[in-house]
Amino acid sequence: MTDNENKTVRDESATAALEILTGPARGTASWLSGATLEVSLNDQDMIRVADAGVNPLENGVVARLHRSGASYEIEALAATPLWINGELVESKQLQQRDLIEFGDKGPLSRYRMHRQGDRVRRSLGDMLDDAIDYTRVSRRPRIARLQRALSDFSRDFAFETTLLFRLTVILALVILGVVAYQQYRAGILLQKQAETSAHQIEKFARSLTRTSEEALRPADLQRLRQELRHSLSAAAQRLELLEKRSAASTRVIAEATRSIVFLQGSYGYRDIESQRMLRYQTDATGQPLFSLRGQPLLTLEGEGEIARREFTGTAFLVHGDGALLTNRHVALPWEDDPGLEELVAQGLEPVIIRFLGYVPDIENAFPVDLHKVSEDTDLALLTCSEVVDDLPYIKLSNRSLQAGDEVIVMGYPTGLRAMLAQTGDSFLAELQQDDSLGFWEVAERLSKAHFIRPLASRGIVGQLSTSTVVYDADTTHGGSGGPVLTVRRLRSIPPLSRNTAVPTSACR
Repeated sequence: MTDNENKTVRDESATAALEILTGPARGTASWLSGATLEVSLNDQDMIRVADAGVNPLENGVVARLHRSGASYEIEALAATPLWINGELVESKQLQQRDLIEFGDKGPLSRYRMHRQGDRVRRSLGDMLDDAIDYTRVSRRPRIARLQRALSDFSRDFAFETTLLFRLTVILALVILGVVAYQQYRAGILLQKQAETSAHQIEKFARSLTRTSEEALRPADLQRLRQELRHSLSAAAQRLELLEKRSAASTRVIAEATRSIVFLQGSYGYRDIESQRMLRYQTDATGQPLFSLRGQPLLTLEGEGEIARREFTGTAFLVHGDGALLTNRHVALPWEDDPGLEELVAQGLEPVIIRFLGYVPDIENAFPVDLHKVSEDTDLALLTCSEVVDDLPYIKLSNRSLQAGDEVIVMGYPTGLRAMLAQTGDSFLAELQQDDSLGFWEVAERLSKAHFIRPLASRGIVGQLSTSTVVYDADTTHGGSGGPVLTVRRLRSIPPLSRNTAVPTSACR
């Protein structure tokens, strides 16, 4: 130890000090005064700073300090290397906070200037600086440096700060840890919500892809033309057979035909807060972007085309004022979308973008509006005020059915494709030549050519219960919402004695 070494300034005139950062004397300071000073080491790598000429410690003098103005210049001796801020030097004018290492194994010190009368106080920042500086300039292995720096900082914090300060820092660290953990959990939750939202939007994108795959293509029209050259479609054959077998069935079909409405619509999703529609992402040229799986990328930003899901179904007139009866899942087609609840939870709402109806022998479509849906059964009431007043409507039956009764199911199964199958080769050739294959354009062309007509299939009631009527008439996608008619009179049957209609309930 040196004669000048102490944490308290004993010499009021001292203005510089060497703060020992490593070794047995770590945490002490050697104050510098005098024109020429010598630094010596003992076997335990402890240093002593004394005036020149004083007997050195066991390992002898390793460096000299010469007063130079308000500071000191340090000189390395030939036999002992001197490292300043991690660089090997022979001599250097010392600057505030220079890091000095005496010899290859000597202690690390910091040169610091103090005002006269100051006490040596090390703040938490000083402790951190010492640990960082040691890690930066030490030539020991990286892991050893980090362990030593952490150990020294912990010791300084434990023994050179007040109890109140330590408790305050520990409390602050605990609070910071709690806040960081909450932020981490919130980040995970937000990430999961974002992933869930993206996953549900991806599901809707997949449904759009399926809709696109179901759209008409020139190859589809060519295939239909080939089929028509060999035979009538299966639906047309069933209708012809039904008309031949029963005059009553023929009459029922003829009377009901102009009451059966072909429904055509599209819907999308809208952000409730911003009222922005979910749209296709586009590149700089306006072309839609797709994922690696071939699914369209969707977003609430930008000006891309609105992402629309198209659908078809059947309804039938039940009143002269234009009231239509159909299935709930036809009027609310998004209820079959995968992940609907999650999309709604993310602030999106489904909205009808366009909803039209066609009836046989009337060329122009009319707008359709949703009036009411049942919360208990698969029923919905629509309105179409622009329908011509003289169209017939189907009355609801109030009689109970019996097993073995004959019924007729009417509707538009498979939507546009079934009607195209009945048009004939010339119409398909014209449609194919004009390239008019759009969802809305095809329906408009069919209507103007008077090809929008419902298909009928006959069945037998096989089983009855308090809530269902089981029959074997054919029905499929697109036929949902059509009436089940009794053959004796043109009536739509209710389930037993309940005063409601029974649209067919085939999945769309």
